[in-house]
Amino acid sequence: MISVDAHRETVTGLLGNAPVIRLPLASAAGLVLAEDVLAGVSLPPFDNSAMDGYAVRAEDVSNAPVTLPVADDIPAGRVEIAKLEPGTAHRIMTGAPLPPGADAVVMVEHTDGGVTDVRILRTAVLGAHIRRKGEDVVEGTLALSAGTVLGPAQLGLAAAVGLAEVPVRRPLKVLVVSTGTELVDAPEPLRHGQIYESNSIMLASAIRSLGCEAEVVRSVVDDVDEFRAAIEPRLADVDLLVTSGGVSAGAYEVVKDALTGQGVEFRKVAMQPGGPQGCGRWNGVPVVTLPGNPVSVLVSFEAFLRPALLAAMGHTGVDRQKVRARLTEAMKSPAGRRQFRRGFYTHSEGEVTGIVGPRGGPGSHLLASFTQANCLIVLPEDVDSAEQGDEVDVLLL
Repeated sequence: MISVDAHRETVTGLLGNAPVIRLPLASAAGLVLAEDVLAGVSLPPFDNSAMDGYAVRAEDVSNAPVTLPVADDIPAGRVEIAKLEPGTAHRIMTGAPLPPGADAVVMVEHTDGGVTDVRILRTAVLGAHIRRKGEDVVEGTLALSAGTVLGPAQLGLAAAVGLAEVPVRRPLKVLVVSTGTELVDAPEPLRHGQIYESNSIMLASAIRSLGCEAEVVRSVVDDVDEFRAAIEPRLADVDLLVTSGGVSAGAYEVVKDALTGQGVEFRKVAMQPGGPQGCGRWNGVPVVTLPGNPVSVLVSFEAFLRPALLAAMGHTGVDRQKVRARLTEAMKSPAGRRQFRRGFYTHSEGEVTGIVGPRGGPGSHLLASFTQANCLIVLPEDVDSAEQGDEVDVLLL
Protein backbone atom coordinates (compact mmCIF):
# COMPACT_ATOMS: atom_id res chain seq x y z
CA MET A 1 0.00 0.00 0.00
CA ILE A 2 1.03 3.57 -0.65
CA SER A 3 0.77 6.24 2.04
CA VAL A 4 -1.88 8.96 2.11
CA ASP A 5 0.81 11.64 1.84
CA ALA A 6 2.48 9.99 -1.15
CA HIS A 7 -0.80 9.67 -3.04
CA ARG A 8 -1.72 13.26 -2.24
CA GLU A 9 1.64 14.43 -3.61
CA THR A 10 1.06 12.46 -6.83
CA VAL A 11 -2.43 13.88 -7.33
CA THR A 12 -1.24 17.44 -6.67
CA GLY A 13 1.64 16.98 -9.11
CA LEU A 14 -0.75 15.83 -11.83
CA LEU A 15 -2.59 19.14 -11.91
CA GLY A 16 0.35 21.54 -11.89
CA ASN A 17 -0.55 25.24 -12.13
CA ALA A 18 -3.72 26.51 -13.76
CA PRO A 19 -3.23 28.94 -16.67
CA VAL A 20 -3.23 32.69 -16.03
CA ILE A 21 -6.13 34.65 -17.51
CA ARG A 22 -7.44 38.19 -17.07
CA LEU A 23 -10.94 38.55 -15.68
CA PRO A 24 -13.20 41.52 -14.91
CA LEU A 25 -13.22 42.32 -11.20
CA ALA A 26 -16.83 41.20 -10.87
CA SER A 27 -15.85 37.70 -12.05
CA ALA A 28 -12.70 37.30 -9.95
CA ALA A 29 -14.10 36.83 -6.43
CA GLY A 30 -12.42 33.97 -4.60
CA LEU A 31 -9.71 33.49 -7.21
CA VAL A 32 -5.98 33.97 -6.68
CA LEU A 33 -4.03 36.90 -8.11
CA ALA A 34 -1.36 35.55 -10.45
CA GLU A 35 0.84 38.66 -10.69
CA ASP A 36 1.69 41.69 -8.57
CA VAL A 37 -0.62 44.63 -9.13
CA LEU A 38 0.66 48.22 -8.98
CA ALA A 39 -1.54 51.16 -8.09
CA GLY A 40 -2.56 53.20 -11.13
CA VAL A 41 -3.45 56.15 -8.88
CA SER A 42 -2.75 57.23 -5.34
CA LEU A 43 -5.34 56.65 -2.62
CA PRO A 44 -6.66 59.15 -1.90
CA PRO A 45 -5.83 60.64 -5.32
CA PHE A 46 -5.96 64.19 -3.88
CA ASP A 47 -6.12 65.93 -0.51
CA ASN A 48 -9.76 65.82 0.58
CA SER A 49 -12.05 66.45 3.51
CA ALA A 50 -12.77 63.67 5.99
CA MET A 51 -15.84 65.51 7.29
CA ASP A 52 -18.76 67.67 6.24
CA GLY A 53 -17.71 71.12 7.45
CA TYR A 54 -15.64 74.14 6.49
CA ALA A 55 -12.19 74.35 4.93
CA VAL A 56 -10.18 77.06 6.68
CA ARG A 57 -6.71 78.28 7.53
CA ALA A 58 -5.97 77.11 11.08
CA GLU A 59 -4.55 80.53 12.01
CA ASP A 60 -7.85 82.21 11.02
CA VAL A 61 -9.74 80.23 13.68
CA SER A 62 -7.05 80.24 16.37
CA ASN A 63 -9.08 82.71 18.43
CA ALA A 64 -12.43 80.93 18.04
CA PRO A 65 -15.23 81.59 18.30
CA VAL A 66 -14.93 83.68 15.12
CA THR A 67 -17.18 84.49 12.18
CA LEU A 68 -15.88 84.08 8.61
CA PRO A 69 -17.52 84.75 5.24
CA VAL A 70 -18.29 81.60 3.24
CA ALA A 71 -16.63 82.22 -0.12
CA ASP A 72 -17.45 78.94 -1.87
CA ASP A 73 -19.35 75.63 -1.66
CA ILE A 74 -17.37 72.46 -2.51
CA PRO A 75 -19.43 69.28 -3.01
CA ALA A 76 -17.80 65.90 -3.59
CA GLY A 77 -16.99 65.42 -7.25
CA ARG A 78 -16.14 69.02 -8.10
CA VAL A 79 -13.02 69.19 -10.27
CA GLU A 80 -12.50 72.98 -10.47
CA ILE A 81 -11.59 74.28 -7.01
CA ALA A 82 -11.08 77.96 -6.16
CA LYS A 83 -8.26 78.99 -3.85
CA LEU A 84 -9.17 79.73 -0.22
CA GLU A 85 -8.31 83.34 0.51
CA PRO A 86 -7.11 84.34 4.01
CA GLY A 87 -9.91 85.25 6.40
CA THR A 88 -12.56 83.19 4.56
CA ALA A 89 -14.02 79.70 4.71
CA HIS A 90 -15.28 77.26 2.09
CA ARG A 91 -18.20 75.00 2.96
CA ILE A 92 -16.97 71.49 2.07
CA MET A 93 -18.47 68.01 1.98
CA THR A 94 -16.89 64.67 2.89
CA GLY A 95 -14.62 63.47 0.08
CA ALA A 96 -14.51 66.82 -1.69
CA PRO A 97 -11.10 68.18 -2.77
CA LEU A 98 -9.38 70.49 -0.28
CA PRO A 99 -9.04 73.98 -1.78
CA PRO A 100 -5.53 75.39 -2.20
CA GLY A 101 -4.66 77.57 0.77
CA ALA A 102 -6.67 75.53 3.29
CA ASP A 103 -4.81 73.59 5.97
CA ALA A 104 -7.64 72.37 8.21
CA VAL A 105 -11.32 71.40 8.17
CA VAL A 106 -13.72 72.35 10.95
CA MET A 107 -16.53 69.81 11.23
CA VAL A 108 -20.01 71.25 10.81
CA GLU A 109 -20.95 70.22 14.35
CA HIS A 110 -18.46 72.80 15.65
CA THR A 111 -20.12 75.66 13.73
CA ASP A 112 -23.53 77.26 13.36
CA GLY A 113 -23.85 75.73 9.85
CA GLY A 114 -24.00 79.11 8.12
CA VAL A 115 -24.17 79.42 4.33
CA THR A 116 -23.23 83.07 3.75
CA ASP A 117 -21.25 83.55 6.96
CA VAL A 118 -20.26 80.83 9.40
CA ARG A 119 -19.68 81.06 13.13
CA ILE A 120 -16.68 78.84 13.98
CA LEU A 121 -17.02 77.74 17.59
CA ARG A 122 -13.74 75.85 18.08
CA THR A 123 -10.12 76.15 17.03
CA ALA A 124 -8.59 73.70 14.54
CA VAL A 125 -5.11 72.23 14.48
CA LEU A 126 -3.10 72.06 11.28
CA GLY A 127 -4.23 69.10 9.15
CA ALA A 128 -7.43 68.48 11.11
CA HIS A 129 -9.89 66.22 9.27
CA ILE A 130 -7.84 66.17 6.07
CA ARG A 131 -7.14 62.97 4.15
CA ARG A 132 -3.79 63.42 2.44
CA LYS A 133 -3.02 62.27 -1.11
CA GLY A 134 -1.36 58.83 -1.07
CA GLU A 135 -2.05 58.33 2.63
CA ASP A 136 -3.37 54.82 1.87
CA VAL A 137 -1.55 53.85 -1.34
CA VAL A 138 0.98 55.76 -3.44
CA GLU A 139 0.68 55.66 -7.23
CA GLY A 140 3.09 53.16 -8.81
CA THR A 141 3.64 51.16 -5.62
CA LEU A 142 2.50 47.61 -4.87
CA ALA A 143 -1.23 47.43 -4.22
CA LEU A 144 -1.78 43.65 -4.20
CA SER A 145 0.77 40.83 -4.20
CA ALA A 146 0.69 37.75 -6.40
CA GLY A 147 -0.86 34.91 -4.44
CA THR A 148 -3.50 37.10 -2.82
CA VAL A 149 -6.97 35.56 -2.61
CA LEU A 150 -9.38 38.13 -4.04
CA GLY A 151 -12.06 38.80 -1.46
CA PRO A 152 -14.32 41.86 -1.17
CA ALA A 153 -11.62 44.12 0.29
CA GLN A 154 -9.01 43.11 -2.28
CA LEU A 155 -11.40 43.59 -5.20
CA GLY A 156 -12.47 46.92 -3.76
CA LEU A 157 -8.85 48.06 -3.59
CA ALA A 158 -8.22 46.89 -7.16
CA ALA A 159 -11.15 48.97 -8.35
CA ALA A 160 -10.07 51.96 -6.28
CA VAL A 161 -6.59 52.04 -7.86
CA GLY A 162 -8.07 52.03 -11.34
CA LEU A 163 -8.19 48.39 -12.41
CA ALA A 164 -11.05 46.96 -14.46
CA GLU A 165 -9.63 43.43 -14.62
CA VAL A 166 -6.98 41.34 -12.88
CA PRO A 167 -4.65 38.44 -13.80
CA VAL A 168 -5.77 35.30 -11.96
CA ARG A 169 -5.26 31.55 -12.00
CA ARG A 170 -8.11 30.21 -14.11
CA PRO A 171 -10.75 28.11 -12.33
CA LEU A 172 -10.26 24.48 -13.30
CA LYS A 173 -12.86 22.63 -15.35
CA VAL A 174 -13.58 19.20 -13.88
CA LEU A 175 -15.55 16.36 -15.46
CA VAL A 176 -17.27 14.32 -12.74
CA VAL A 177 -18.37 10.80 -13.66
CA SER A 178 -20.26 8.29 -11.49
CA THR A 179 -20.26 4.65 -12.55
CA GLY A 180 -22.31 1.61 -11.67
CA THR A 181 -25.10 -0.34 -13.35
CA GLU A 182 -26.92 -0.33 -10.02
CA LEU A 183 -27.26 3.46 -10.04
CA VAL A 184 -30.55 5.17 -10.80
CA ASP A 185 -31.20 8.91 -11.12
CA ALA A 186 -34.07 10.23 -9.00
CA PRO A 187 -37.02 10.38 -9.34
CA GLU A 188 -37.03 7.16 -11.37
CA PRO A 189 -38.53 4.39 -9.18
CA LEU A 190 -36.02 1.95 -7.69
CA ARG A 191 -36.12 -1.74 -8.46
CA HIS A 192 -34.71 -4.32 -6.09
CA GLY A 193 -30.90 -4.18 -6.23
CA GLN A 194 -30.76 -0.55 -7.37
CA ILE A 195 -29.75 2.61 -5.48
CA TYR A 196 -30.09 6.31 -6.18
CA GLU A 197 -26.94 7.97 -7.53
CA SER A 198 -25.53 10.58 -5.13
CA ASN A 199 -21.75 10.68 -5.63
CA SER A 200 -21.78 13.04 -8.60
CA ILE A 201 -24.03 15.48 -6.74
CA MET A 202 -21.65 15.51 -3.75
CA LEU A 203 -18.48 15.75 -5.80
CA ALA A 204 -19.73 18.46 -8.13
CA SER A 205 -20.95 20.50 -5.17
CA ALA A 206 -17.63 20.12 -3.34
CA ILE A 207 -15.65 21.04 -6.47
CA ARG A 208 -17.78 24.09 -7.23
CA SER A 209 -17.40 25.28 -3.64
CA LEU A 210 -13.70 25.83 -4.42
CA GLY A 211 -14.49 28.07 -7.39
CA CYS A 212 -13.98 25.36 -10.01
CA GLU A 213 -16.38 24.42 -12.78
CA ALA A 214 -17.92 20.94 -12.73
CA GLU A 215 -19.57 19.06 -15.59
CA VAL A 216 -21.38 15.88 -14.57
CA VAL A 217 -22.01 12.56 -16.31
CA ARG A 218 -24.21 10.43 -14.05
CA SER A 219 -24.75 6.71 -13.73
CA VAL A 220 -22.51 5.26 -16.46
CA VAL A 221 -23.16 1.51 -16.63
CA ASP A 222 -20.44 -1.10 -16.02
CA ASP A 223 -19.50 -1.53 -19.65
CA VAL A 224 -16.04 -0.54 -20.88
CA ASP A 225 -17.12 0.50 -24.36
CA GLU A 226 -20.02 2.57 -23.07
CA PHE A 227 -17.77 4.19 -20.48
CA ARG A 228 -15.19 5.20 -23.06
CA ALA A 229 -17.85 6.40 -25.49
CA ALA A 230 -19.46 8.57 -22.81
CA ILE A 231 -16.24 10.12 -21.57
CA GLU A 232 -13.57 10.36 -24.28
CA PRO A 233 -15.33 13.00 -26.42
CA ARG A 234 -15.52 15.33 -23.39
CA LEU A 235 -11.87 15.18 -22.35
CA ALA A 236 -10.62 17.88 -24.70
CA ASP A 237 -12.66 20.52 -22.85
CA VAL A 238 -11.66 19.76 -19.24
CA ASP A 239 -8.63 20.05 -16.99
CA LEU A 240 -9.38 16.99 -14.85
CA LEU A 241 -11.50 13.84 -14.94
CA VAL A 242 -12.77 12.54 -11.59
CA THR A 243 -14.60 9.23 -11.43
CA SER A 244 -16.32 7.42 -8.58
CA GLY A 245 -16.76 3.68 -8.40
CA GLY A 246 -15.35 0.88 -10.50
CA VAL A 247 -11.83 0.76 -8.99
CA SER A 248 -11.90 -2.16 -6.53
CA ALA A 249 -10.41 -5.63 -6.93
CA GLY A 250 -13.58 -7.49 -8.00
CA ALA A 251 -15.27 -8.06 -11.33
CA TYR A 252 -17.23 -5.40 -13.23
CA GLU A 253 -14.83 -2.64 -12.18
CA VAL A 254 -15.45 -0.54 -15.26
CA VAL A 255 -13.08 2.35 -14.54
CA LYS A 256 -10.21 0.00 -13.76
CA ASP A 257 -10.94 -2.15 -16.81
CA ALA A 258 -11.25 0.84 -19.14
CA LEU A 259 -8.19 2.80 -17.97
CA THR A 260 -5.65 0.11 -17.07
CA GLY A 261 -2.86 0.38 -19.61
CA GLN A 262 -4.12 3.80 -20.72
CA GLY A 263 -1.86 5.86 -18.44
CA VAL A 264 -3.78 5.50 -15.17
CA GLU A 265 -2.27 3.62 -12.21
CA PHE A 266 -4.52 1.93 -9.68
CA ARG A 267 -3.26 1.53 -6.15
CA LYS A 268 -4.22 0.76 -2.58
CA VAL A 269 -3.79 3.71 -0.23
CA ALA A 270 -3.20 3.07 3.48
CA MET A 271 -6.37 4.74 4.69
CA GLN A 272 -9.87 4.00 5.91
CA PRO A 273 -12.24 4.68 4.26
CA GLY A 274 -11.13 5.17 0.67
CA GLY A 275 -8.37 2.60 0.15
CA PRO A 276 -8.87 1.88 -3.61
CA GLN A 277 -7.59 4.88 -5.56
CA GLY A 278 -6.14 5.66 -8.95
CA CYS A 279 -4.55 8.52 -10.83
CA GLY A 280 -2.68 9.29 -14.02
CA ARG A 281 -3.41 10.68 -17.47
CA TRP A 282 -5.83 9.54 -20.13
CA ASN A 283 -5.40 11.12 -23.56
CA GLY A 284 -3.18 13.69 -21.83
CA VAL A 285 -5.86 14.72 -19.32
CA PRO A 286 -5.22 14.27 -15.57
CA VAL A 287 -7.45 11.57 -14.06
CA VAL A 288 -8.28 10.86 -10.42
CA THR A 289 -10.37 7.77 -9.72
CA LEU A 290 -12.19 7.40 -6.40
CA PRO A 291 -13.97 4.49 -4.75
CA GLY A 292 -17.74 4.20 -5.01
CA ASN A 293 -19.01 4.33 -1.44
CA PRO A 294 -20.24 7.86 -0.61
CA VAL A 295 -18.23 8.42 2.58
CA SER A 296 -15.11 7.22 0.77
CA VAL A 297 -15.83 9.77 -1.95
CA LEU A 298 -16.08 12.71 0.46
CA VAL A 299 -13.07 11.64 2.53
CA SER A 300 -11.04 11.18 -0.68
CA PHE A 301 -12.07 14.65 -1.82
CA GLU A 302 -10.83 16.11 1.47
CA ALA A 303 -7.59 14.11 1.49
CA PHE A 304 -6.58 14.47 -2.17
CA LEU A 305 -8.77 16.54 -4.48
CA ARG A 306 -9.43 19.60 -2.35
CA PRO A 307 -5.73 20.38 -1.67
CA ALA A 308 -4.73 19.58 -5.26
CA LEU A 309 -7.40 21.79 -6.84
CA LEU A 310 -6.67 24.69 -4.50
CA ALA A 311 -2.91 24.43 -5.08
CA ALA A 312 -3.40 24.38 -8.86
CA MET A 313 -5.39 27.62 -8.65
CA GLY A 314 -2.63 29.33 -6.68
CA HIS A 315 -3.84 28.98 -3.10
CA THR A 316 -1.17 28.46 -0.46
CA GLY A 317 -3.51 27.62 2.43
CA VAL A 318 -4.83 24.33 1.06
CA ASP A 319 -5.21 22.37 4.30
CA ARG A 320 -8.17 22.30 6.63
CA GLN A 321 -7.55 23.81 10.05
CA LYS A 322 -6.18 21.14 12.40
CA VAL A 323 -6.80 21.21 16.14
CA ARG A 324 -6.31 18.85 19.05
CA ALA A 325 -9.31 17.51 20.95
CA ARG A 326 -10.11 14.97 23.66
CA LEU A 327 -12.23 11.99 22.66
CA THR A 328 -15.60 11.58 24.32
CA GLU A 329 -15.51 7.84 23.62
CA ALA A 330 -13.03 5.13 22.68
CA MET A 331 -12.22 4.38 19.03
CA LYS A 332 -10.50 1.58 17.13
CA SER A 333 -8.60 1.84 13.87
CA PRO A 334 -7.10 -0.75 11.50
CA ALA A 335 -3.35 -1.10 12.04
CA GLY A 336 -1.20 0.44 9.33
CA ARG A 337 -3.92 2.70 7.96
CA ARG A 338 -4.80 6.32 8.57
CA GLN A 339 -8.39 6.43 9.69
CA PHE A 340 -10.69 9.35 8.96
CA ARG A 341 -13.84 9.28 11.10
CA ARG A 342 -16.73 11.69 10.97
CA GLY A 343 -16.93 13.62 14.20
CA PHE A 344 -18.47 16.56 16.01
CA TYR A 345 -16.02 19.01 17.58
CA THR A 346 -16.88 21.41 20.39
CA HIS A 347 -14.51 24.11 21.61
CA SER A 348 -14.16 24.18 25.39
CA GLU A 349 -14.09 27.73 26.73
CA GLY A 350 -10.91 28.35 28.68
CA GLU A 351 -9.39 25.01 27.65
CA VAL A 352 -6.40 24.45 25.35
CA THR A 353 -8.15 21.55 23.64
CA GLY A 354 -11.79 20.99 22.73
CA ILE A 355 -13.74 17.77 22.79
CA VAL A 356 -14.74 15.55 19.90
CA GLY A 357 -16.95 12.52 19.50
CA PRO A 358 -17.40 10.24 16.48
CA ARG A 359 -20.60 10.40 14.48
CA GLY A 360 -21.64 7.05 13.06
CA GLY A 361 -19.44 4.01 12.63
CA PRO A 362 -16.42 3.59 10.37
CA GLY A 363 -18.47 2.15 7.50
CA SER A 364 -18.00 3.90 4.17
CA HIS A 365 -21.71 3.62 3.35
CA LEU A 366 -22.93 5.60 6.41
CA LEU A 367 -23.60 8.91 4.68
CA ALA A 368 -26.22 10.23 7.09
CA SER A 369 -23.63 10.53 9.86
CA PHE A 370 -21.59 12.85 7.63
CA THR A 371 -24.46 15.33 7.70
CA GLN A 372 -24.15 15.45 11.49
CA ALA A 373 -20.37 15.99 11.46
CA ASN A 374 -18.34 19.18 11.49
CA CYS A 375 -14.90 17.57 11.43
CA LEU A 376 -12.83 14.52 10.58
CA ILE A 377 -11.10 12.71 13.44
CA VAL A 378 -7.72 11.44 12.24
CA LEU A 379 -6.04 8.41 13.77
CA PRO A 380 -2.55 7.88 12.29
CA GLU A 381 -1.20 4.68 10.80
CA ASP A 382 0.64 3.64 13.96
CA VAL A 383 -2.44 3.92 16.19
CA ASP A 384 -4.96 1.07 16.36
CA SER A 385 -7.00 2.35 19.29
CA ALA A 386 -7.68 5.49 21.29
CA GLU A 387 -9.35 5.68 24.67
CA GLN A 388 -11.90 8.11 26.03
CA GLY A 389 -10.05 11.26 27.07
CA ASP A 390 -7.12 10.70 24.67
CA GLU A 391 -6.10 13.68 22.53
CA VAL A 392 -6.44 13.26 18.77
CA ASP A 393 -5.99 15.37 15.64
CA VAL A 394 -9.16 16.89 14.22
CA LEU A 395 -9.65 18.49 10.80
CA LEU A 396 -12.38 21.14 10.93
CA LEU A 397 -14.70 21.02 7.94
